[in-house]
Amino acid sequence: MKKIFLFCVFILMSNLQAQQRPKLVVGIVVDQMKMEYLYRFSDDFSSNGFKRLMDKGYTFHNMHYNFVPTYTAPGHASIFTGATPSTHGIVGNDWFNKATGKDLYCTDDASVKTVGDGLENEGAMSPKNLLSTTITDELRMATNFEGKVIGLSIKDRGAILPAGHFANWAFWYSKTGAFISSTFYGLALPDWVTEFNEEKRYMNYINRGWDLFKPVATYNESLADDNPYEGKLDKTKRPVFPYDLKEIYKEKGADILRSTPFGNDILADLAMKAIENESLGKDDITDFLTVSFSSTDYVGHTFGPRSMELQDTYLRLDETIAQFLTYLDKTVGKDNYLLFLTADHAGAENPNYLKDNKYNVKNIPSKDIVAALKKFSNESFGADLVLDYSNFNLFFNTEIIKNKGLDMNVVKQSFKTFLMTQEQVKRVYTEEEILASSGDDYFLSFISKGYDPRQNGEIVVLDKAGYMQYQATGTTHGTLNSYDTHVPLLFYGWKVPKGELHAKKYITQIAPTLSQMLKIPFPNGTESEVLDTLLDDDK
Repeated sequence: MKKIFLFCVFILMSNLQAQQRPKLVVGIVVDQMKMEYLYRFSDDFSSNGFKRLMDKGYTFHNMHYNFVPTYTAPGHASIFTGATPSTHGIVGNDWFNKATGKDLYCTDDASVKTVGDGLENEGAMSPKNLLSTTITDELRMATNFEGKVIGLSIKDRGAILPAGHFANWAFWYSKTGAFISSTFYGLALPDWVTEFNEEKRYMNYINRGWDLFKPVATYNESLADDNPYEGKLDKTKRPVFPYDLKEIYKEKGADILRSTPFGNDILADLAMKAIENESLGKDDITDFLTVSFSSTDYVGHTFGPRSMELQDTYLRLDETIAQFLTYLDKTVGKDNYLLFLTADHAGAENPNYLKDNKYNVKNIPSKDIVAALKKFSNESFGADLVLDYSNFNLFFNTEIIKNKGLDMNVVKQSFKTFLMTQEQVKRVYTEEEILASSGDDYFLSFISKGYDPRQNGEIVVLDKAGYMQYQATGTTHGTLNSYDTHVPLLFYGWKVPKGELHAKKYITQIAPTLSQMLKIPFPNGTESEVLDTLLDDDK
């Protein structure tokens, strides 16, 4: 009798523990997704993908980034750390690091090597440049490293940064068509990843080609198939459907999959294999899977936000998410997983499209800005004082300034005055102004939250809304304007109430909210502001 009693107590305690945390957390990031896409393409979505998340979960309609630059690496890092670049240290995808005088890629790590069938430099990656812990790190520690964390993406940074410092694995796509990792995580790929790679699934998608997913009349939310604002997937042909991916593959290899919707599909295939083979969500110790869909970003950059290619990518992603949710229901259980979906940034309208519709803006290639800065420097100081201009940051050659006996403050003010004469420039801030920010200046507050004095420039430039430092076709992102900061946030599943909120919230609130839901410590860099509508006791 005593044994039966103790067994019942054990079962009861196990059930209570299971109720305190979900079996699996799935964090989905859609690269370059504007909240607007959930509205614009809504009529063409099925009821089982994005609409299921919105109708049966909780939708934050007014979610924003609160820093610049709004790029992929800072975005992913901020989602999962609950901090901004000034704290977590990922101030761009890559940047000129004035502390070392060299360019630095966000996940570069020369101490590790490629694991799997990838190029040498593709796998020399780790999270060592990330200065804060992530929600995934905190879960690992809270479960005494028994809960598994795995990060997946087509992009290395999209896999590595969300998975954090303590991940079991992170896998990303190689130019060879295989998913690879680095020796930071292990010396050899798990057998199931090797088997997945040996199937060469990417060829199935390439052999199929890329045609419209739905009848052409469905795409009335987009511009004509061939318009002057979109770039080309194949430089020798017009950007129109259908795309013969087999022909493009001959020139570009398996890397072409990134710039099609099928990069998302093969990633979802891998995610389901990971759940199955790593037994994610199979016990009462919470696991965490991060999935970053990158192809939306590649398609957006190439074709722009008004292209049929972009709309087709989202219609296909909707179907992919529907299939993934069905898989989670069957393998983990409807009430056993917690899922959120957001984006690492949004994206601008193409300036030439806006200009042709009578909005007086334009694109300005970065090389033209650099040329103007160098010309001004030589004319004003008799030397090229510009060491680097990137990510809206201007770095000065302090050695030349010192050797010429120039006053750095005079140099900064001179360049600031010059930059303010440029058509596209709205504000210019010096390092001293940024570090002294009180938060009262709306524009400066964005810059200060994205600024690390050891890694950023002596001057930061803010462009006017609508202007874009990019090529004439497609789109990009990076600014503090709402078209770059406004992203979706959908929560779904375990203990998530049905509802929606239109009040403005910030991306850095996601990680601490997850900490509260999971009853684990906050990531160590977060300001700990939460989305309290998800935490109401009466939900």
